[in-house]
Amino acid sequence: MLQSAAQDMTKGNEASQIVRFALPLLAGNLLQQLYNVADTAIVGKQLGDDALAAVGATGSVTYLFYTLCLGLATGAGIMIAQFFGAGLMQRMRSAVWNSAIVTSVFGILISICSIWLTEPVLRLMHTDPDLMQMSVSYMRIACGGTAAVAAYNWINAVMRALGDSKTPLIFLAVASVLNIGLDLLFVMVLHTGVEGAAVATVASQCIAATACIIFAFRRTPELHLTKEDFRISGEMLVLAMKTGLPIALQSGLIAISMSALQRVTNSFGSKPVMAAYTASMRVEQLIQQPFFSLNAALATFSGQNVGAGKTERAERGLKSGLRISSLLAIVIAVIFWIAGGVIIRCFISGEDAVSIGYFALRTTSLCYIPLGSIHVVRGFLNGAGDTGYAMLNGMAEVVCRIGGAFVMTTMLGMDYRSIWYTTCVTWFVTGLVGWIRYCRGKWRSKALLPAGHSAAVQYAPAD
Repeated sequence: MLQSAAQDMTKGNEASQIVRFALPLLAGNLLQQLYNVADTAIVGKQLGDDALAAVGATGSVTYLFYTLCLGLATGAGIMIAQFFGAGLMQRMRSAVWNSAIVTSVFGILISICSIWLTEPVLRLMHTDPDLMQMSVSYMRIACGGTAAVAAYNWINAVMRALGDSKTPLIFLAVASVLNIGLDLLFVMVLHTGVEGAAVATVASQCIAATACIIFAFRRTPELHLTKEDFRISGEMLVLAMKTGLPIALQSGLIAISMSALQRVTNSFGSKPVMAAYTASMRVEQLIQQPFFSLNAALATFSGQNVGAGKTERAERGLKSGLRISSLLAIVIAVIFWIAGGVIIRCFISGEDAVSIGYFALRTTSLCYIPLGSIHVVRGFLNGAGDTGYAMLNGMAEVVCRIGGAFVMTTMLGMDYRSIWYTTCVTWFVTGLVGWIRYCRGKWRSKALLPAGHSAAVQYAPAD
């Protein structure tokens, strides 16, 4: 008999369960960020600030395509977590198979579209003509691997929904080491430029996705699908899209707002500003990983508990998550104010770019508490099935980023500092919108369980 790695999160101390579940997620997220850190450090130090700026010019667009897949995977995880928490194992297995179909189809379509749209989108964003060729080459390869990103995010969401945050970490660790090795090989030994860095990242993602899927389905009893489970269910396909698409669109809206901010950055026509923006974004992506991990932990925790009918326990988990995220925000802000300059020099060497990057880290760190609350509340509401809020959340970020950048640069005539002031305003307003949504209580009626199901049915481990 196989030992299941699945974990029932409807019992036990809420805070300790969330922390134990989030720690492997954090380790995995940090390793995943090594993909970006390796690209940034190796490209910046070996190929120069122009190459780093070229890679950075693609960041928000690449993020757009990646997060569309992540949203669909997150939706699949919500379905599976609620069915698992409610003890509806046959429906859970059906959700696994049908969500795989939806995620695969969308992942392939997004890969194709992203390659086709690369150059027009970069031109629309006013990418520096001197950097255009490098940016196009990097983005076409990186976005061509979106299908692999979709596959990995899907299996990761499935395992998280079952309470297993450790299995994906194992394979991601191997892929991270491989990614750094391939980066060094392609860029420093074979001298393939920014294209080599992109190939290294895509190859590592493919390996992580393939290995994790094979291992998870062989070693997790809950994922041993029967012939009946492989049936295409119109109900499950619709539910997967209904749950995942709002989150995907939310992610897309956030990415669009970031692309608009990238365009503002490019419009200053200053390579030091662009390099500083790229480096500061890489650093902030890294330090946001604890918040992303809490987001995923709260989504699984609330999903299982809402499925089991334990909404009060789910709310206690939310409050624990907010306390943890606030403490993390304070610690990270202190570090950036003390050592932000040293940190930013790990990515860029030009004195002007370093000075701007240091300013960026100090400024945005003042709003890390609302940033943390965004992730925690968003994870809680998503897990509860209130994915309609996702669109509202995305719209709030679009309005704040685009509107804030327009007001500060066009109406007030502010300089490059408006980029990071806009980010602070966006986090504060979006965090407030999420808290209002939670307090209104609509999430209580959003569970994905079938009509008439008794929440008293609990999960029993498979033999």
